[in-house]
Amino acid sequence: MKSANGTILIAGAGRMGRGIALTFAYQGYQVNLVDFKQRTNEEFAQYAISAKQEIKGQLSILSRSGVLPEESVEFVLDRIHIRTKDEDCGWEHADIVFEAVPEIAEAKREAFEFICLQAPKEVPIASTSSAYSANELAEMVSQKERFLNTHWLNPAYLIPLVEVSPGTETSEEVLRGVFQLLESIGKVPVKCAPSPGYIVPRVQALAMNEAARLVEDGVASPEDIDKAVRVGFGLRFAVLGLLEFIDWGGADTLYHASNHLQTSLDTDRFSPPQIIREKIEQGEIGIKAQKGFYQFDEQSIDQYQAETIQKFIDLLEHLGLMPKPAIEQLSVKE
Repeated sequence: MKSANGTILIAGAGRMGRGIALTFAYQGYQVNLVDFKQRTNEEFAQYAISAKQEIKGQLSILSRSGVLPEESVEFVLDRIHIRTKDEDCGWEHADIVFEAVPEIAEAKREAFEFICLQAPKEVPIASTSSAYSANELAEMVSQKERFLNTHWLNPAYLIPLVEVSPGTETSEEVLRGVFQLLESIGKVPVKCAPSPGYIVPRVQALAMNEAARLVEDGVASPEDIDKAVRVGFGLRFAVLGLLEFIDWGGADTLYHASNHLQTSLDTDRFSPPQIIREKIEQGEIGIKAQKGFYQFDEQSIDQYQAETIQKFIDLLEHLGLMPKPAIEQLSVKE
């Protein structure tokens, strides 16, 4: 893969394609954003204007927030070139091609067929699918070793995470190059197997469905459920990952709570997975056993817990949610 400040080619000029285009242009890359939908010349002209206006609006928000100098907005915008696929899009100069057409099998098949005819065989191809597995998509691509999936989260130009899913035949060189490219633009890539749903979609699908059931069951109002998620669930897992949190509280705690929910609500969806049962049987229940999903050094547990609490304090203070002590009462001697 070529060096920074090269050319990024994005096949598909919808919301995801535009977000990725903005991300790379913001980091100094020239971006060719290719519209794959059939349009008349007039329709494309209007579409290109609309797309540029949307991207400029996002850059303006960054500017008003103090992230981007106002005078840089046009410079970033000028790095994004919107083309039709019938134009000279510079395929031969691309560092990488991101496919971002709609999640329709035929649309992707047609896009990959076109891309593989245009892009030199050494150019990596990355889908941005949130639904199809990398192995499934790889069947639509020639030179499968250069293909993988990169699942970005909207808004792509803000959310750091990119779930990188190599196919069975993806080369280590391509995987390593894509990781380096993403890290160089400030993204946080994670590797996952070619499994439907990847990581975040699987976790969030369960959480969102359960939130909807809480409304359905009359447990709480939508407003109170979302407030609970924002100031409780969301805050905790912004600091501690889910598996880290299991270790923090103990796999045994999760096991007993899950069984109680399963019995009380009469549903198997809360049944603890086999890996939790195995952790308990092996005594690997988390911090208190010095081993769970993670290993804990007895000498550094206190420091780890103190640093974690400090992260909570910093986040709460940033959000204006850190409780203030009653100074007057603290200063009065009993």
